[in-house]
Amino acid sequence: MSLSTAAGTYRLGDRTVTRLGYGAMQLAGPGVFGPPKDVDGALQVLREAVAQGVDHIDTSDFYGPHITNQLIRQALQPYPEGLTLVTKVSARRGPDGAWLPAMAPAELVAAVHDNLRNLGLEQLEVVNLRSMHGVHGPVEGSIEEAVTALAELREQGLIRHVGVSNVTAAQVAEARRIVPIACVQNFYNLVNRADDPLIDVLAQEGIAYVPFFPLGGFTPLQSSELDAIAQSLGATPMQVAIAWLLQRSANILLIPGTSKVEHLRQNLAAAQLKLPAEVVAQLDALA
Repeated sequence: MSLSTAAGTYRLGDRTVTRLGYGAMQLAGPGVFGPPKDVDGALQVLREAVAQGVDHIDTSDFYGPHITNQLIRQALQPYPEGLTLVTKVSARRGPDGAWLPAMAPAELVAAVHDNLRNLGLEQLEVVNLRSMHGVHGPVEGSIEEAVTALAELREQGLIRHVGVSNVTAAQVAEARRIVPIACVQNFYNLVNRADDPLIDVLAQEGIAYVPFFPLGGFTPLQSSELDAIAQSLGATPMQVAIAWLLQRSANILLIPGTSKVEHLRQNLAAAQLKLPAEVVAQLDALA
C-alpha cells in the first residue's frame, strides 16, 4: 500500500498532497542552529522521505539559518514533479541562535528572496507567516501589515499561496480578509487541544491545518499512559500520536521531523496504524 493510499490526501493551496509529510527543522544543528553533525545522513533522510512517497516538506530559511534549505536543494534538486515545499518567514536568528522577530515588510521581502535563493526556486509554493507576537504560542495582535506584505509578493508571482502559523482564530480571520489562506500551522496534539474549534471551522472551509510538536507539552503521567497504550498496540508513542492526528480530522496534514532514516520510516509507518474506537477514547481522555 502506498503512503498516499494509507495516509490519504488533502488539498494544500491548489495541489493535493499526501497527509503525512516531513518537517525538515531537525536537519540543522543543535537548537536548529548551524550545520548538522552528519551532512550525509541529513541528505539521506530527505531522499528517503521522497522515495517513501512524501510529497510535502516543511522548511524555513531561519532553520540553520539557511542550512536546511541548502540541504533540501542539495539532496533533491532537480525537484520531483509534485513535490510541495512549504516554508515560513518572520523570524531571524541572533549570533547565539536566539529566535528574533522579523515581521516588518522589508524583512519579509528579504526572507522570501532568501528562501528562493537557498531552495533554488523562482517561486515558492506556500509561505507561512509565523506570528512573532508570541514566540512560544499564539498571542493576539494584528498581523495585517505582515500578511499584506506577503499578499503583495503573491501578486508579484514570487509566492503562489499564503499560510499563517502560531496564530489565534481571530488572526486567521484577519488574514483571510486580506488574502486566501492555504493552511494554518499551530501547536496541537492529543493533549494540547485548544485549536479543536479552529480545526473544525477550517475543515468546513477546505483549509489545511498543520500541527507541529505531536509529542510536545505532555506531562510525565500523560507520557506514561501514552507509552502503555502504544505498547499494547505494538507501536511507538510517536506512531500512536501521528495515527490519532490522522484520524482526528481529514484536513490535518502532518510534518513529523527527524534526522534519522530509521525514525523517518517509523513515522511514515504510522499511516498503516488504524486506532480502534476504544483506543481513541483512551487517547482523548489524556487531554
